[in-house]
Amino acid sequence: MSVSPAVSSSVSFPIPPAVSVPTQAELLDFVRSAAADAGLIRSLPLDPEGRTWVRLDGPGGSEAWLIGWPPGTGTGWHDHADSVGAFMTASGELKENSLAARLPTEGWKTLELTDGVDRERRLPAGQGRAFGRHHVHEVLNESPDRHAVSVHAYYPPLPRIRRYSRSGGILRLEQVERPEDWQ
Repeated sequence: MSVSPAVSSSVSFPIPPAVSVPTQAELLDFVRSAAADAGLIRSLPLDPEGRTWVRLDGPGGSEAWLIGWPPGTGTGWHDHADSVGAFMTASGELKENSLAARLPTEGWKTLELTDGVDRERRLPAGQGRAFGRHHVHEVLNESPDRHAVSVHAYYPPLPRIRRYSRSGGILRLEQVERPEDWQ
C-alpha cells in the first residue's frame, strides 16, 4: 500500500495596506495646496450675512472644509477635541486668538486662565497653521467690508466641538456639538 504525501495548500488572503494617518504637516500641506487652487476658492458660494462651507475630501480620511467668512464673522471660542488640524487663509485675512495653555480635557465647566496665555495671530492670504489636540481658539474675519475664505482639515474627523464663552480670564464650557449638529 502506498501512501501519498499529504498535500498542504495554503490560502492567501490579501493584507490590506496600512492606513496612513495624516500628520499635522500633511494636513498643512493639503490646506496650503487647496487654498492655492483659485478655481476651488471661486467655486464657494459666499453669503453676505453668514458663513458658508463646502466639505472637501481631505488626505488619509481626514475631514476638510472650504469656509467663507463674511465681514465681521467669527467662530467663537472652541476646540476640536481629540483631532489635530490645520487651516490656511485663501483670500482676505483672518485673525486667530488662541490659548497657549493645555486645558484639562474632561470634567470641568469653568476655568480661571493665568496671565500670559493669550496668543494672537494674523493670517493674510497664503498664511496658515497646524495645531494639536485640544487647541482652544477663535477665528475671526475682522474686515468691515471684505469676505475671507479659508481651508481647514482635521484628523481624525471631528468627533465633537466644544464651545466656550470667555469673560476676561474666565473660560466656561457652554456646549458640546457632535457631527450631526453641523453637517
